[in-house]
Amino acid sequence: MTVKVRRQRPRRRVFWALVAVLLADLLALSDTLAVMSVDLGSESMKVAIVKPGVPMEIVLNKESRRKTPVIVTLKENERFFGDSAASMAIKNPKATLRYFQHLLGKQADNPHVALYQARFPEHELTFDPQRQTVHFQISPQLQFSPEEVLGMVLNYSRSLAEDFAEQPIKDAVITVPVFFNQAERRAVLQAARMAGLKVLQLINDNTATALSYGVFRRKDINTTAQNIMFYDMGSGSTVCTIVTYQMVKTKEAGMQPQLQIRGVGFDRTLGGLEMELRLREHLAGLFNEQRKGQRAKDVRENPRAMAKLLREANRLKTVLSANADHMAQIEGLMDDVDFKAKVTRVEFEELCADLFERVPGPVQQALQSAEMSLDEIEQVILVGGATRVPKVQEVLLKAVGKEELGKNINADEAAAMGAVYQAAALSKAFKVKPFVVRDAVVYPILVEFTREVEEEPGVHSLKHNKRVLFSRMGPYPQRKVITFNRYSHDFNFHINYGDLGFLGPEDLRVFGSQNLTTVKLKGVGDSFKKYPDYESKGIKAHFNLDESGVLSLDRVESVFETLVEDSPEEESTLTKLGNTISSLFGGGTTPDAKENGTDTVQEEEESPAEGSKDEPGEQVELKEEAEAPVEDGSQPLPPEPKGDAAPEGEKATEKENGDKSEAQASVFRASVTRFGFRVPICTLSSLCGLLFP
Repeated sequence: MTVKVRRQRPRRRVFWALVAVLLADLLALSDTLAVMSVDLGSESMKVAIVKPGVPMEIVLNKESRRKTPVIVTLKENERFFGDSAASMAIKNPKATLRYFQHLLGKQADNPHVALYQARFPEHELTFDPQRQTVHFQISPQLQFSPEEVLGMVLNYSRSLAEDFAEQPIKDAVITVPVFFNQAERRAVLQAARMAGLKVLQLINDNTATALSYGVFRRKDINTTAQNIMFYDMGSGSTVCTIVTYQMVKTKEAGMQPQLQIRGVGFDRTLGGLEMELRLREHLAGLFNEQRKGQRAKDVRENPRAMAKLLREANRLKTVLSANADHMAQIEGLMDDVDFKAKVTRVEFEELCADLFERVPGPVQQALQSAEMSLDEIEQVILVGGATRVPKVQEVLLKAVGKEELGKNINADEAAAMGAVYQAAALSKAFKVKPFVVRDAVVYPILVEFTREVEEEPGVHSLKHNKRVLFSRMGPYPQRKVITFNRYSHDFNFHINYGDLGFLGPEDLRVFGSQNLTTVKLKGVGDSFKKYPDYESKGIKAHFNLDESGVLSLDRVESVFETLVEDSPEEESTLTKLGNTISSLFGGGTTPDAKENGTDTVQEEEESPAEGSKDEPGEQVELKEEAEAPVEDGSQPLPPEPKGDAAPEGEKATEKENGDKSEAQASVFRASVTRFGFRVPICTLSSLCGLLFP
């Protein structure tokens, strides 16, 4: 008995060791379940996390503040972020970078690059010949692109989130302005990759705000549509969004709340920063006026003094929002001379009079894009720090014609909370209550191509064609397929932005090139030579506008079909089994018909996409000439068959013959089956490598 007991002890030890390892693995798995969101504003950012036991919490930075300045100070061997960098802006303004998001995805000749240089002349911007963009030249040995600087900020936000969550975090949802085009969105994704973040989605900040508003008011949403207008004036820009909330029926979860972006209007340069720059210029003039008789230098030529004035202008704007006047004062502004001057709210409003005239502009744009009137808007809600300026509220209230403006939302944190809710919904580690989000395309995208046509016998001419892939205010994400059915040789096509007539002349110059890329197809002619006996069903190009609003060309393929005749003697096992089952239930063919060899004809058929035309996730096939039939995007494409084998997963439907007399006729017919397959086409240029337009 003693021997048996001794043999069991090692087994028990092994058992408990395995249990300990299993528990350790489970604990390690639970430590990596957190996700984060970054609301990346022009002036500051807010970070939020979701982890087991901590639902939707704003991250506190090292100074225990809920928002962190988006400022970076770069030196040879060290970097400073947030409040530490803001304090360094006075000592070393040239190495302290702020508002660099305005340079993302923009070429060197973009008007916003010149505007940035005029606003912050202390920064040296150098030309990057390889990408046609600009660099921040900190020193002869130190230069960084705007994407690299943003990558540093995102990495810092990740470290803040990890310290707060006490566990590593990789998955994130990042907010971007709704007016960001393809180049700007790809620049943010590139910066996130530098920071080691896995971007679950780039969500528009107006959509994130609308989602946060809907999540916390889920009980107020019913089957009756509610139209809410969000007016967001931040530091760098202004966006007006019209959102419709309604309960809708979904296939997966029944009745669920939904938000749909109906209209969008924006002003890229209207915000709190421009107001502060006006105040800074006014204070600089007052200081120069005070020292006019002393033959002193212009304060505008001193970067440190201008950095002090900008910081005081920011404080002054905030104070004047609650007071009729305030005393601006800076100790040792320049040459150890103190500055002190009284500024009234009336003077501030006069300085920014032309800016306040632009306040109603985004409202009108949003109404036009939504094809709605102000009478259909139930409530106008303020978002963003600059909406606290009394004159902005006064002008906006008059423009919308409402009794009051809604202030029942956290203007600073709404976007961060909506984004982190979306992060939890996209993560596989959490289960949240469904909330359907239907975002909208701001800039339409189309395909352009040229082909030769014969108008008269012997007379050939070139015809230019345009096909809209993603229309303005259409929902996304979406997958679409365009079919070129009159090409049998290699050819090119262009992917461009569509009609941008809703943008003003200045916005068009800032937008940049309207050409996204040119796709050169190689191998089309070879595929036709390889399968000369097959019927061509066209060249299909598959496009994807994903959840982040980023366009990609997934693949291009040449589709062929052929008819294969089978002799009656070589009846397949499946056909015999089908005939046997049919005869058992009285559905088989008559002996006479079977003797005559009359069988059903099977043809390949494309199944239509489920849902309506505007439903996100659909896949529409755009024909070159005729109206576009709908192709199901949920079915995977079959591989190329070997020999005469039918592709796996390909749908074949029986085309029934309704003429009974023809079925009884003594005419021999062989069984006919239509086989289809796809030949991949090489794309020499695709959207996958696109960064700048």
